[in-house]
Amino acid sequence: MSPEFLITSLIVVLAPGTGVIYTLTCGLTRGAWMSVFAAFGCTLGIVPHVVAAVLGLAAVLHTSAMAFEIFKYAGLAYLLYLAWTTLKDRSGLELDQAQSKQTKSLIRGGVSVAFKGLLINILNPKLSIFFMAFLPQFVSPTSSTLTLDMAGLSLVFMAMTFGVFVLYGIFAASVRKHVSNRPSIMMWLRRIFAGAFAGLGVKLALSDAS
Repeated sequence: MSPEFLITSLIVVLAPGTGVIYTLTCGLTRGAWMSVFAAFGCTLGIVPHVVAAVLGLAAVLHTSAMAFEIFKYAGLAYLLYLAWTTLKDRSGLELDQAQSKQTKSLIRGGVSVAFKGLLINILNPKLSIFFMAFLPQFVSPTSSTLTLDMAGLSLVFMAMTFGVFVLYGIFAASVRKHVSNRPSIMMWLRRIFAGAFAGLGVKLALSDAS
């Protein structure tokens, strides 16, 4: 595994995108644990794209305009839905007064948060194409274990994604107590996050498979 792969992967993971915005939103509005669930869901959402890239299925999205458009507009609709729910949500913007919430309740909420993060990445067709173009650059075309090499790189990329997203979320959660009792600030943060989701959705809608 080359240093170039690690550096490039880190730059890609650090770049703000839908997963980063979603994890920050969860950390800031719902706390550190929920941001961890969000990071896990976003990371898990990479798996289908990695599998598609490794098996060559991403070529279908690249060559089939209809398949790409279906995924693209499904992703757009979901991002707009997230923008709307973020703008309208009020419950998550208050600090939990009862810190002794049952573990069962935490897990139930965490599963919901993780599932939303999973959908965010699954419904982004550009990810499959990204991995199809990205991974082969760092493996030898003459390798007898090409598929395993790409799978190994994918696991490292996913581990980096999860680690960086968790750090983003924990940072957001650390800021939470300083702003959550200021309604005007939280209102503007809600608008910013909602606008970010909507903007990323428009960006996805304007993208093509190339």
